[in-house]
Amino acid sequence: MSSAAIPPQPIALERRFPGIAGRLPRLPLAALPTPVERLATLGREAGVADLWVKRDDLSGTPYGGNKVRKLEWLLADARARGRRSVLTVGALGSNHALATTVYARAQGFAVHLVLIPQPVSEHVRRTLLLDHAFGATIHAVPSVAAARRRVLGLFARGALAGGRPYFVTTGGSSAVGTLGYVNAGLELAEQVAAGALPEPAAIVVPLGSGGTVAGLVAGLRLAGLATRVLAVQVTDLLPLSPRFLARLGARALAVLGRLGAGPLPRLAPGDFDVRTQWLGPGYGVVTPEGADAARRVLATEGLRLETTYGAKALAAALALGRMAPWRDRPLLFWHTYSAADPAATLAGLPSWRDLPPTVHHVFAGLEP
Repeated sequence: MSSAAIPPQPIALERRFPGIAGRLPRLPLAALPTPVERLATLGREAGVADLWVKRDDLSGTPYGGNKVRKLEWLLADARARGRRSVLTVGALGSNHALATTVYARAQGFAVHLVLIPQPVSEHVRRTLLLDHAFGATIHAVPSVAAARRRVLGLFARGALAGGRPYFVTTGGSSAVGTLGYVNAGLELAEQVAAGALPEPAAIVVPLGSGGTVAGLVAGLRLAGLATRVLAVQVTDLLPLSPRFLARLGARALAVLGRLGAGPLPRLAPGDFDVRTQWLGPGYGVVTPEGADAARRVLATEGLRLETTYGAKALAAALALGRMAPWRDRPLLFWHTYSAADPAATLAGLPSWRDLPPTVHHVFAGLEP
C-alpha cells in the first residue's frame, strides 16, 4: 500500500459545484459531515413531537463547535495571503477567540485576541486560561470603542514591523468565513436526501455574529429546501437585523459566483427570522429557561451546552416546538458548542497570575 497522503474528500459545497474545488483555499480542519440524531427522550418529556439535533459539537478535535467550519476557510485565506499572524475580537469568554487560537496556533500563526468585558463566570475564567495556554496574546480592553482603537493600533504596529495581521471578524462572520455554513446547509440537505432525518420544518440556531445563520439560509436555499431558520438572538452587543444577514449571505454567495458557480439564489431580509424573546438581560447572562434547557438535555441525551449561546437556543426550540406552525413537525436544534475539551491535550492549565494584569480582576478572590 502506498504511503502517500490520502487527499481530503470533497465537501458538500464542492460536490454541488465541482468547478470550485482547488480554486478556493480551504484547510480540512473539520470532521464532516457532522451527524444528526433524534432527541427522542427530551422531545417526549418536553412535549415536542419530532425533535432533532445537528451535532456540530463534534466538528473537530481538539476543539469543535460552529467556529471550526469557518476557520477552515479563514485560515486558508490567511495563508494564501502570506500572513503570519491573525487578529480577532470577542468577549472575555469567547468560544470564537479560543477556537481561533487553537487552530491558528496549530497552523503556525501568531494570535492576538482583543477581548471586551462580559459577565464573569467559571466558563469565562477557564476560557481565558485556555487562550493563554494555547499561546494567544491577550489584549483586554474596557469597551467596544476601546477594542476598535486597539485593533487599529495592532494593525499599525504590524504594518510597521512588516507583518500586517490577518483580521478575523468577530465570530469569523466574514463573507469567506460564512462559506463554512453555506456548505453546512448543503450538507444537511444531503443528509435529508439520504434519509438520515426528515426535512426539518425549521432549524433553531443561536444568532451571535451572523455567519452561521446567514450561511445556513444561503445553503438551504441553494439546496432547494423549504426549511425555515429561526435565529435566536443571544447578544445585545451587536444585534443583527434581517437586512444585515441577507447582505452577509449574499456576499458569501458572491464569492462562489466569482468562481463561476451558479445559478445562485437571491436572498432577501424576509428569508431571515430573528427571535429576541430568549436573550434575557443581555449577552452572557444566564436565563432560567436556558439553564433549565441545558439541564434537561444533559440529563436526557447526554449533550452538554453552555449558557451563553446553545442553552438559550434550545430553550427557544423547546418552546417553539409546542407552538403553531411548528407543533408536530420536524424541528432541528443546531448544536454549536464544542463537545471536545481542548484542555485534554494539555499537561495542565496555567495559574491565572501568568495572564496579563488586565484580566486579573476576572479572577478576583481566587487562590493562585
